[in-house]
Amino acid sequence: MSYALTTTVRGAFADTLAATRTSLADQGFGVLTEIDMQATLKAKLDVDIPSQVILGACRPPLAYASLQVEPSIGLLLPCNVVVRSLDEDTTIVETIDPSIMVSLTGNEALSSVADEAGRRLTAALAALTNANADN
Repeated sequence: MSYALTTTVRGAFADTLAATRTSLADQGFGVLTEIDMQATLKAKLDVDIPSQVILGACRPPLAYASLQVEPSIGLLLPCNVVVRSLDEDTTIVETIDPSIMVSLTGNEALSSVADEAGRRLTAALAALTNANADN
């Protein structure tokens, strides 16, 4: 079972990161947290990795609905969206598939929330790919 929704964007990392923030906002997600993995691992371990940022995306109505049916769902929130450089001209954007919430918890009452989150995250990723195809 795949646990990620993924798209490949032909474009520079910084441009794709900015476009990802916009695309998430267009789908009603705010970014609550941001972790620069490249900078963190360099500072903590003195290792070099390609550019990679983890965005903690949240759509409050979905988070609230999830908490109403599964009080411990906060363990899986916010939705992590990873933007990582593959090379100078290619960036991968991926997010956890929200259906994993249902699988991990065994709580089918989360299905409608997971479905909506999945539709919105898929639309956000598709917008990145479509915008890239238009250029």
